[in-house]
Amino acid sequence: MLDRFSTLDRWRQFGRSFHLSLIHALVIGLSLMMTIGAYFYASAQAETRIENAFLAARDQVVGLISARMEKYEDALWAGVSAVRSHGGDMTYQQWKTFADTLRVDERYPGINGIGIIHYVEPGQFETYLQKRRKERPDFSVYPAHDHDFRLPISFIEPENINAAAVGLDIAHEVNRREAALASSATGDAQITGPIVLVQDESSTAGFLFYAPFFSGRAANSPATGEQHPDGMVYAPFVVRKLMAGLLSKDLRHVRLGISDGGEIIYDEHNPAAPSFDPSPKFSETVEMEIYGRTWQLDIRTNLGFRQAHSYSQPMLILTGGLVIEALVISLLFFMGRSRQRAQAYAARVTADLKEKTAKLEKAHEELEQFVYITSHDLKTPVRGIGTLTEMVQEDLEDYFTSSDADPDVAANLQRITERVGRMNDLTQAVMEYARIGKHTTEEKELFLPEVIETFRSDFNLSTSQLELTGSLTHISTDSFNFVRVLENLVGNAIKYHPDPEHAKITVHATDAGTRCDITVRDNGNGIEPKYHSRIFDVFQTLRRAGDPESTGIGLAIVKKTVEHHGFKVTLQSEVGHGAEFRFSWPAGDSTAAEDIKTKAA
Repeated sequence: MLDRFSTLDRWRQFGRSFHLSLIHALVIGLSLMMTIGAYFYASAQAETRIENAFLAARDQVVGLISARMEKYEDALWAGVSAVRSHGGDMTYQQWKTFADTLRVDERYPGINGIGIIHYVEPGQFETYLQKRRKERPDFSVYPAHDHDFRLPISFIEPENINAAAVGLDIAHEVNRREAALASSATGDAQITGPIVLVQDESSTAGFLFYAPFFSGRAANSPATGEQHPDGMVYAPFVVRKLMAGLLSKDLRHVRLGISDGGEIIYDEHNPAAPSFDPSPKFSETVEMEIYGRTWQLDIRTNLGFRQAHSYSQPMLILTGGLVIEALVISLLFFMGRSRQRAQAYAARVTADLKEKTAKLEKAHEELEQFVYITSHDLKTPVRGIGTLTEMVQEDLEDYFTSSDADPDVAANLQRITERVGRMNDLTQAVMEYARIGKHTTEEKELFLPEVIETFRSDFNLSTSQLELTGSLTHISTDSFNFVRVLENLVGNAIKYHPDPEHAKITVHATDAGTRCDITVRDNGNGIEPKYHSRIFDVFQTLRRAGDPESTGIGLAIVKKTVEHHGFKVTLQSEVGHGAEFRFSWPAGDSTAAEDIKTKAA
């Protein structure tokens, strides 16, 4: 009998142990799945960060090339303006004075010089030679070719490093000639295909950059019929010198190769370089349309990129998770003694998470403060540019009223003034966007009819053009930001209306208990559904040619401000049927219209 009970107890004990083991196995299995899931998630996040770093580096290189070429183009058009200001042509000494004033070697790194090419019609070559030899007796044109017109380089400064190019007839070679004719036909700036500059002793790849000038016709306007230019302002480039003027290779973790028409004109992918990566983590070929040519940019990461973006976090997560699994298994045998250790470990993990969260929040605040300070500091130089432009306009008032005034000068100054205004608007908008949530919440009660009346005055609208409907008339929660949101929506409705004089905007406000529901509806052109989410992104605008300038931040401010209060902005619109923006706002002590009317009585 005793043996029978002993056997039964052993079976019961085994059953209890087996049941306990199944529970622990389930816990361990779930924990292991979570560890593996966290590993894959962290790996995906790390890959995303690395890819974004490559894309940023790629965009930086492309942007630098584009910006630098635009700067060189400005120098060429400055030369065209100088030629026109001298009556359509310049002497050798006049061009030398202009080039010295331009300070090409200081202000335009990477450029080899700046000069003038004249278009010489058939039968005018001897006259052209006599004119040039009056300035420089040893001037000659070379080489001979079969074309009936000539395109000799008359001047180039600085001449000491470009002497071999003086007198070169660019019509003799196909790449130089075709780009020059294309620039003349369109009136636009144009670069040549790959060439070797005659003044480049190293015989590396280069190109020429043209900007044509015409008698009696403004720059950038296309030619008509068989009209040829009087000539071209041009700049020669050696590609390796051009790229040396960009961001130093030591300061970036991508290497660049450039091809034009299948010909490599620049290559940083040198296997002998210390930073060369034979298996780059990322590589991409980008086609860049640049002044009539298509450049293929072969962008690859180097070893510096791999080292700078090697994230060990995923492996640490996996290793840490497996260690935890081993500890959990050990806990099955040492539950009592290990409990305190487990609690201490949990406390350390919690402290680390709190510390990381605090650091992340601080970094976010510092980033917003940086954006705000940067935008604020940008206003000072922009304001200085605007002031200098106004001074130049005042100094040239007599010139503008004279009979020989060049209208391009006044137009360009006005263009600068408009761009300064645009920059001021943009920096102000960025500052406002960065400071959302930092403004002290105002609990001052806001009377909506007065706000609407103020908008009518500010936007020059009649009572029928801007109406307030609904039961809500007072807002007492964060009234400052509420007015800013409403003003952005009403302002956008006016700015993008095809006929502002017939614009009709309705602001409908209702009390929904714990919140206020606001609708702003207009009768404008409407917005295609595919753009409904895009318009709320920063710097995104659907502006077409002829539309008013826009910073692309107004609706982003609206979205961020409303979401800061825990709500969302929605849009209902179709092309030709206007737009309707809806959002909610904290109710606070909102008051219905009937209460207000009673108090007013």
